[in-house]
Amino acid sequence: MNTKLISSGALSVIEQYKDVPYFNNKTKARRAGLRVEVGKGSPKEIHDELKDIALINKIDLNNLDSASTKKLLVDNNIGIECSGFAYHVLNEESMVRGKGALDRHLKFPLSKGIFGKLRSKFRPIINTNVKTLAHEDNSKYVLNKEIEVGDIITMTDGPEGGERDHVLVIYQIEYQNFIPVVLHYAHSVAWPTDGEYGHGLHKGVIEITDINKGITEQRWIELEKTGEENYTFMRALKSKTEVRRLRWFN
Repeated sequence: MNTKLISSGALSVIEQYKDVPYFNNKTKARRAGLRVEVGKGSPKEIHDELKDIALINKIDLNNLDSASTKKLLVDNNIGIECSGFAYHVLNEESMVRGKGALDRHLKFPLSKGIFGKLRSKFRPIINTNVKTLAHEDNSKYVLNKEIEVGDIITMTDGPEGGERDHVLVIYQIEYQNFIPVVLHYAHSVAWPTDGEYGHGLHKGVIEITDINKGITEQRWIELEKTGEENYTFMRALKSKTEVRRLRWFN
């Protein structure tokens, strides 16, 4: 069995979000501000903000373990939401592949009016959401047999009153006879079972049990949970869920 991994740079970005909680922009009701204040900060921006918080509160970061660090971020409304996480991971991957930063390529067809288009042009990270990444202008649908590392799984258009849009990044694939059999993904999320401080970076796998069936008809495993106990999988079932590839990643 052969394995492919996303670039070491992109893997590093994923790991740098290890102690960063999930940020729900809808819950926080924030629509403007610095990237780090609206769930779109890079690992460095979040770390710099953490240092400022520690300085103001006279806290020695060297004395904080992982759980305490995450608690401090949660208590100060700092975190990363799913599309912000995907943006920074994919941005690093794009640059490693020699394609340049995402803002060179991303289009914002959903932006309305002259001011909306200007906001998207000058603040691309803040204005990139799941529907932007999933739009035909930016990505294309991928068949199971063609899935590559760096592809994304988008969940859009859930039932009214249901879950918001969501995105996962595929960072590792195991192949058998050149056919993908196990997908490893990462995302920023809050499961109902995560409690007040347990949310943030999650990793999971999708076992491809039938290459010809849809991605939601495969076996999803996250936090050792499958089926109805797997919140991410159940969310996928309620959405338009697709594997997609950024158009400049070909």
